[in-house]
Amino acid sequence: MIIKSFEVIKTKFSKYKSILLYGLNKGFKEEVIKSNISLGFTGETLRYEESEVLENKESILEDFMNGSLFSEMKMIIISRSSNKILNFIEDFLERDISNVQIVINSENLDKRSKLRALFEKDKELACIPFYEDNNQSLNIFAIKFIKEKNIKISQETINLIVERARGDRGNLNNELKKLEALSLTRKKISQEDVFNLTNLAEDYGIFELVDNYLAKNKVKVSKILNENNFVNDDCILILRTLLNRSKRLLKLKNIQKEKNNIDEVISSYKPSIFWKEKDLVKQQIKNWSEKEIRGKIYQISNLEILTKKNTSSVNIVSDLISNY
Repeated sequence: MIIKSFEVIKTKFSKYKSILLYGLNKGFKEEVIKSNISLGFTGETLRYEESEVLENKESILEDFMNGSLFSEMKMIIISRSSNKILNFIEDFLERDISNVQIVINSENLDKRSKLRALFEKDKELACIPFYEDNNQSLNIFAIKFIKEKNIKISQETINLIVERARGDRGNLNNELKKLEALSLTRKKISQEDVFNLTNLAEDYGIFELVDNYLAKNKVKVSKILNENNFVNDDCILILRTLLNRSKRLLKLKNIQKEKNNIDEVISSYKPSIFWKEKDLVKQQIKNWSEKEIRGKIYQISNLEILTKKNTSSVNIVSDLISNY
């Protein structure tokens, strides 16, 4: 059964044998698990990664069967799930285990997904899609929180907090809780308070700088450089990260020679590319030719040697990042 994300507040989740949450909005999914699905649950909660479940499928199901002799309910939360979990769920449902509820936290699933189809059609199962937040939806979420907590803050400052959340409801929620604590000693929260309190600018970090550079997101790269105060000691790490990411991109370009579909190129790469990186990696593949990325690897290798000899390496790295 499909349940829209805005319907979760009025949904009684205890009646479903299993619940599938899929989509890219990690913060929203975790919020629903904590505040809605787990709310009022008094039994034992166990957490697994999908890989653990697949490796120990039979022993886990046997434990469920043996545990059915006891009355205590168990909630099993399986993270980083994919279509591979389908056979486990089908076996679980076939055995009709009464005192176990399984919550599946999955990445995005397309319309052809058999796992998604199973949960959408079966009335004893719940399926909730989660779409990425935009600044408008995050703004609504922030305003609701601020009104409930009676925090005095301007709309301009709220906009600043939302912008620094970078589209992640989990980030936004963490920062709002900090503001709630600060409001106990402040009559009104200022923009300066936000700058001092929030640490999201630091979270851009080196990996996000490198990934956006390779995606040729010039505006984002400029913003990250302005938000961070990189020093000489960071330069070697930036270059090494850029070198490793460039080598990964070169391997992806080689795979592309055999597979025309970019999604297939990314999914076939090992080790697996984290779901949050995939959109940026797609841009990287589209924006660079094999010849260009080979030249970039050569340039970075030479710059790494130069920065080790230069006490003012920030300018060298900044010039590289600011120009293609």
